[in-house]
Amino acid sequence: MAQSSARDFYDSLAADYHRIFPDWEASMARQAAALDGLIRRELGSGPHRVLDCACGIGTQAIGLARAGHRVAGSDLSPVAAARATAEAAARGIGLPAAAADMRQLPFASGEFDIVVCADNSLAHLLTAQDVAAALGDMRRVLRRDGLLLLTLRDYDEIRRTRPAAAPPQVSHGADGRSITFQLWHWHDDGERYDQEYFQLVPDGAGWDVRVRRTTSWALTRSEVTEAAAAAGFTDLTWHTPDTSGYYQPALAARAR
Repeated sequence: MAQSSARDFYDSLAADYHRIFPDWEASMARQAAALDGLIRRELGSGPHRVLDCACGIGTQAIGLARAGHRVAGSDLSPVAAARATAEAAARGIGLPAAAADMRQLPFASGEFDIVVCADNSLAHLLTAQDVAAALGDMRRVLRRDGLLLLTLRDYDEIRRTRPAAAPPQVSHGADGRSITFQLWHWHDDGERYDQEYFQLVPDGAGWDVRVRRTTSWALTRSEVTEAAAAAGFTDLTWHTPDTSGYYQPALAARAR
């Protein structure tokens, strides 16, 4: 699939993205607490200037703003970025969010103390050149000694087992229960996979079945570490869910 499919995927998913989580509000609070814990460990309590460069509908950005940080967002999907701003405003929070590719961020050099790239977003970049471009621009917009927080699926394990599906999630909302599940179709290289992303949404006595498709690259931690070091990051440390409280492995690195 072409890289442009990632924007189409998230434009389509933006209205339903909250259905990925059993309880989106609880997930926002839990993820922000874990990320803020990593921030405090690295930079102190702040408040800090934070860019969430793959903000989606605001899952991490809203929670970090609630924690007192000065947060801006950007996302490849203009539909998702607009929803992030609207969801933040509905909660009394200012969250400016721009439609932007993480490989070409529309911000000044050194503008932020922290860049967050969470929730497996880097995996939508399908070549080493694109990964390098994204990490290089994240480094550019960070101040000297600023902090990168990047999270990915546990692709070390996933590359070994190459599962055919991700576990289903059941979300409870005002319109009833929704079900989200994914089928994964691995490429011959054993590294990239096409996702069929199914959501079953209540529709009267039945279900509205919504299917979206995109492609991801199962980047191992060593591959990401090497790319981040090449982009100018140092003090690279991976935090596992059992130590960070975040649901994915998280890389903390400093800009030099």
